[in-house]
Amino acid sequence: MPQPVLRTERMILLPLTDEHLELEVELDADPEVLRYLDGRARTREEVVEYHAKRMDLGRRVDGLGYWVAFGPGDDFIGVMMLPPAGEESVAELGYRLARRHWRRGYAVEASRELLRHGFETARQSRIIAQTMTVNAGSRAVMAKAGLRYQRTFFPDYPPIPGSEEGEVEYAITRDEWLTLSRTPEPGTT
Repeated sequence: MPQPVLRTERMILLPLTDEHLELEVELDADPEVLRYLDGRARTREEVVEYHAKRMDLGRRVDGLGYWVAFGPGDDFIGVMMLPPAGEESVAELGYRLARRHWRRGYAVEASRELLRHGFETARQSRIIAQTMTVNAGSRAVMAKAGLRYQRTFFPDYPPIPGSEEGEVEYAITRDEWLTLSRTPEPGTT
């Protein structure tokens, strides 16, 4: 199964290709976008290297990988991620949005679609997401998408501001997602 085009109410998510490299370079040039990943902007050379790794990782498990999200008028929103996580049948959810699209609900909207795809189409048994403990925005996205806090851990990464508080992992299983997706939201019938 090739990686599909995904759609949400406001976005189209296209599988990442080499044609999207310049968008990744633009996104990773903003140090605020990478504040909780690298603590700084990435050089073009670094982005090219990461892009190659993403393309390789996106080929390892059918249906999983990386997407580029566009909104109305082909407005670039960001890069959405659902690559394999290293354990069989486990994927890792991620997202990086251009700053102009922060706090508009795009990350939650894309995450919900990636969860749907990951469980229904790619048949994953569990999906995890990780971020720095101090990254309140990303943690809120994870919770709103239905993932639950699992643990705090302290990886051996170069220190950046806030890293002394560690990383957190959130997760959801296929069974939890099925229950959640069948439950109507409050105020709906």
